[in-house]
Amino acid sequence: MYAYNRLTDNDRHFGPIDIGERGDSWRPLGITIKSGDEENSGCALYLRALGWTVRVRLPAVVKPWRTKIQATYWDAATIERMGRDWYWDIHPREYGFQLSDGFLQVFLGAQTHDSTTTQSWSKFLPWTQLRHIRTSYYDGDGRHFWTEWSRPRGFTFRDQWASTQAAKKACPTAVFEFDDYDGKRIRATCRVEEREYRHGEGWFKWLSLFRSRRICRSLSLEFSEEVGPEKGSWKGGTTGHGIDMLPDESPEAAFRRYCEQEHRDKNGRYRITYVGRVEG
Repeated sequence: MYAYNRLTDNDRHFGPIDIGERGDSWRPLGITIKSGDEENSGCALYLRALGWTVRVRLPAVVKPWRTKIQATYWDAATIERMGRDWYWDIHPREYGFQLSDGFLQVFLGAQTHDSTTTQSWSKFLPWTQLRHIRTSYYDGDGRHFWTEWSRPRGFTFRDQWASTQAAKKACPTAVFEFDDYDGKRIRATCRVEEREYRHGEGWFKWLSLFRSRRICRSLSLEFSEEVGPEKGSWKGGTTGHGIDMLPDESPEAAFRRYCEQEHRDKNGRYRITYVGRVEG
């Protein structure tokens, strides 16, 4: 008996047909037929589009892939009990294609999760991809300080990494104080980073002439101490990360918004309180 997994948290069933709609951003397009594996017989046809998945349960028209493995690590007692010194390595076979966020997968047979035996082909479609143009750094008041431009493939400077790190270190920052969930006063050093992307890679760079560039601006946060209920534990609290900034948002406004949000760790939710900017 084939043990079919759920498609979503809210599947609907119509005889051998299962239908599910995903509520997240994963919305692939594809059609595949997949066999069972070592534990399950049967197979299924999958149709995916617009966030919906339709699964048609079928008899075992596609058989699993299997190969005989010599069990060199079995001891004599195990071999005697099993009556053999080998076992079958079994994985499902899958045929068809799936396209998601510009990534195309073509399934051509055994799916073993081993690059030497898996029968599939995949590629990011160059006309769907974004290419990095620049990374810019801004001071604590949002004024431009330095820009690092992407260079053509194969053209690099030996000191590129060192010059980037030196620029980041020299870039003036904004420092804000806040009270952690337990009242501990901590400082956050903030720097604005902006990245520009354009559409198309390789022969498809010309597509950027007809599509708007994508600008991603973020606020880099470095805390003077660990933050959150996990600080001092084996895992440790948060020491820094980055947050997305809204259009025309100042560093202070972005950090205030960050402080007003509810934060989470594995122990639950907590809040921090904005205090003010530290000058000089």
